[in-house]
Amino acid sequence: MSKPTIASQAPLPVAVEAGKDYYWCACGKSAGQPFCDGSHKGTTFVPKKFTATESKTVYFCGCKQSHSPITCDGSHKKI
Repeated sequence: MSKPTIASQAPLPVAVEAGKDYYWCACGKSAGQPFCDGSHKGTTFVPKKFTATESKTVYFCGCKQSHSPITCDGSHKKI
């Protein structure tokens, strides 16, 4: 299994809107981090859907190593 590209060694804060769907980049190659732009095509990676339950700032994982994919869990501190 291939490993994702580290897009950022810090979380990526985004103001999300309640009820809106977002597609988190799992491969790390998207130019529009933290969201998918289709760069994963031809790989085994698939973007992960995130539906905002409330309007707030969400800290999306940029290192792609989080044990709770989509949001940051501090894994970037161990890279």
